[in-house]
Amino acid sequence: MRFVQLWFSDVLGTAKSFQITAAELENALEEGMTFDGSAIDGFSRVQESDVLALPDAKTFQLLPHPGDGCPVARMVCDVVNLDGTPFEGDPRHVLRRVMDKAHGLGYSFYVAPELEYFYFKQGGVVGGAMTVPPEPLDRGSYFDLSTHDVPSEVRRETVLTLEEMGIPVEYSQHEDAPSQHEIDLRYTDAMTMADTVMTVRMVVKEVAARHGIAATFMPKPLTGVQGSGMHTHLSLFSGGLNAFYDSDDEYHLSVTARRFIAGLLVHAREMTAVTNQWVNSYKRLIVGYEAPVYISWAQNNRSALVRVPPTKAGKTESTRIEYRAPDPAANPYLAFAVLLAAGLAGIEAGYELPDEAASNLYELSSQQRLALGIRALPGSLSEALDAMEGSEVIADVLGDHVFEWFVRNKRSEWSDYKAEVSEFEWRRYLTAL
Repeated sequence: MRFVQLWFSDVLGTAKSFQITAAELENALEEGMTFDGSAIDGFSRVQESDVLALPDAKTFQLLPHPGDGCPVARMVCDVVNLDGTPFEGDPRHVLRRVMDKAHGLGYSFYVAPELEYFYFKQGGVVGGAMTVPPEPLDRGSYFDLSTHDVPSEVRRETVLTLEEMGIPVEYSQHEDAPSQHEIDLRYTDAMTMADTVMTVRMVVKEVAARHGIAATFMPKPLTGVQGSGMHTHLSLFSGGLNAFYDSDDEYHLSVTARRFIAGLLVHAREMTAVTNQWVNSYKRLIVGYEAPVYISWAQNNRSALVRVPPTKAGKTESTRIEYRAPDPAANPYLAFAVLLAAGLAGIEAGYELPDEAASNLYELSSQQRLALGIRALPGSLSEALDAMEGSEVIADVLGDHVFEWFVRNKRSEWSDYKAEVSEFEWRRYLTAL
């Protein structure tokens, strides 16, 4: 190994890095490496620009290096101020702060996300630009088994690469839409998983590029088919035992689990701007495409926002809940942080869990849903930001620096989107009006 990439994330979850030689690693671990934070969106202002990247030794991994004979490692960094205090704009710090709060209450937080994504044809532009509109590479659907299609072979190679890096994959499969695939990661603590999600997204794209195709985690790249979600399984452990399990409960859910779910439901609208942070995210969260729209919970009802997977006999440690709204283009550090914060709010305040949503919510009228007290998730990024700005829970977990920058950045994105004249408008209005 001759080089080490030092990775960190900006506020939106874009992977950033710079490279040092192996000879500099000891110094980096002891003192950190200085870089200009003002060059990173959501970090420092020019007058307070310098920060330190402090590598986390537990995150050391060798990166794939097919055929070049020069192994490169990567380490994920905490970003700290020059005096060694945590930098408020570091998403890793945001997640660590709420995990520390959970630890103070006696809990450890584990997550297991399911990452959906698409493969598309590359365009002819130098640099591997994707064709626009994107062209799928297969016409498969759920669990389709094919021995010769390129996307499935690329997915298998991706899984093997991840396993070689020490990242355990629980499942991989073809998803519902053409050229849509899924990789499910084995559960671990939230910080390790957030680092892992950043790595998986990079590996998926790099392996695809080696085969001359493109991979995207865009939530809704195609009209008329399912979008890509990141269904996230959540659990709390206390004293080595699953804090969500109760053998006497109808659903095997403890009081802690019920209050955690209630917290997710109460604060769902407030945290959607974080778990679904792009204009395009709300093209996925619509009725008719299996994405959650209505704020509810159920055991076997996949139209609900929160699902409680049945616990296998003798597997009490597998008791968990599944939050179905996030998409794979979210910043995993911030997404996991707000999910935990909402759940802890429910535990601390003793929120009451409403009745299970037993019906298919998509088939109910608005009056019927209103009578049941079931609200909808925000229908646009603008609506989600309105809910977020009024939330003390989200403001507290993100901290002033990240909260204010995030809202300002996303308001700007929405403003740009509103001003853009789209192909839809050309087709619909240009000759008719």
